Amino acid sequence: MFVIIGIVVVIGAIVGGYLMEHGNLKVLMQPAELVIIGGAAIGTVLIANPLFILKKIAGGLAGALGGSPYTKNKYLETLKMLSELLGRARKEGLMALEADSDAPDKSPVFSKYPKFLKDHHALHFVCDTLRMAASGGVEAFDMDQMMERDMEVHHHEQLQPVAALSTMADSLPGLGIVAAVLGVVITMGALGGPPEEIGHKVAAALVGTFLGILLCYGFIGPVASTMAKTTEDEQAYYYVLRVVLVSFIKGSPPTVAVEFGRRAIPGHVRPTFQEAEASIKNKGGEAPAQAAA
Repeated sequence: MFVIIGIVVVIGAIVGGYLMEHGNLKVLMQPAELVIIGGAAIGTVLIANPLFILKKIAGGLAGALGGSPYTKNKYLETLKMLSELLGRARKEGLMALEADSDAPDKSPVFSKYPKFLKDHHALHFVCDTLRMAASGGVEAFDMDQMMERDMEVHHHEQLQPVAALSTMADSLPGLGIVAAVLGVVITMGALGGPPEEIGHKVAAALVGTFLGILLCYGFIGPVASTMAKTTEDEQAYYYVLRVVLVSFIKGSPPTVAVEFGRRAIPGHVRPTFQEAEASIKNKGGEAPAQAAA
């Protein structure tokens, strides 16, 4: 939501300031310059990245427009789910969770949290850890290291589309210069013609440089930064899952393990002890609505 607001503010400030100086908006409307810059930028991304990264870029752009999904309510819901899951393991033993890990969609715990079921990597992250813990023979330290490696690999994969988009943003000013040079070439071919025509062609060439810089610093660069922040939020979410599971594997009761996890949540979305307690005691499958961020 804030991404859309920011884009509107950028456009409004530039257009408003331009009109205050009695600029002509028609001069800025140069479709050919936009085709050159935008087409070349998209082409560089296609050249430099395989298909799976291109898909992640598209998904990341859609996610950036919607904002970070890692809200206080999501953390409350996750803590509640982990509390139920570990409580069941405490009563029936870790072996009782083997069926939950093998078929999460049929699990009496996971099935109550459809949003978590849709988060396939987080689901596998939890299920694979519980499966290894139930098999025995793996020390808590080794389990922690295993989860850390999983997080590192996933984090690296999630940063690839951010790096690709940042590279595209960095190329835009240069591509704007390319468009401007092409405009100058066209202008040189029109020398000797009416001054108005030459002035129009020079203005069109300069618009190419303007568009390249604007797209880089006003749109693509900030969107890439937003995607990077969402990736960091996701990493923080996995760290909370890791803290809770490792704490339980080390022998902490479910309530203590969940409290370890709550205190690992970033401060701006961390629920209070009372909010977490109220959410866990709630019999429904989701956190109370009033706890939403």
